[in-house]
Amino acid sequence: MPSDFLWGGRAQPTRGPKPTLTPEHIADAGIAIADAEGLAAVTMQRVAADRGFTKMSLYRYVTSKGELVALMVERAIGAPPAVDLPVDLSGDPSGDPDGWRAALKQWARHLLEAHVRHPWAVEATLGPRPVGPNELAWMECAVTILPSAGLTGTERLDAIAVLAGHVRAIAQQFMVGRHPEEDLATEIAEQLRRHGDRFPALAATMAAAAADGGQDQAFEFGLDRILDGLDLLITRRATS
Repeated sequence: MPSDFLWGGRAQPTRGPKPTLTPEHIADAGIAIADAEGLAAVTMQRVAADRGFTKMSLYRYVTSKGELVALMVERAIGAPPAVDLPVDLSGDPSGDPDGWRAALKQWARHLLEAHVRHPWAVEATLGPRPVGPNELAWMECAVTILPSAGLTGTERLDAIAVLAGHVRAIAQQFMVGRHPEEDLATEIAEQLRRHGDRFPALAATMAAAAADGGQDQAFEFGLDRILDGLDLLITRRATS
């Protein structure tokens, strides 16, 4: 599918009555439906009806549902917010690694917030698709943060993929509820109360977690471990 429509490469209709729709208005209507009812509820017919137009009128601006969803993603996720870039991007392990780590944490948290606001975006960005300026801006931001030394170009792209994959895995849980880990923990605790003798290691671990008071930390824990691995790889290469 061509992606020019995401980059302002498609001329607006010049014939007929003065346009009262824009691609942005159409995308916003789709976003409202997806936020409330999920991506499956978004159709050209439904969007047109919600905006008080005919389905055919939408095709003057968006030629298919695929284009509509791509526009929705661009509008919903948006451009990345500013992050505090480290002064030293060389990756020198003798310096302070917290600079790029802290910046990547900001990047990942912002991305998670965007996906939590619009959980359907996880499904909408699976597989090949048109790519717009906002999606590339998120990648540009992460590549700028990653140290320029200690990682190959392929590894920097892989690092972004791993970080984004972690964000998506956590965000996907919000497709079924606002407090997914808490809800699941409650269900597991109830089953262990009834059948804990069959799962002694899990029961002991759950009891220890309850005593620690640490819950719903999977995102931060995973993010720290990913960054630990990158930090270790950069340091080993610099000192070998």
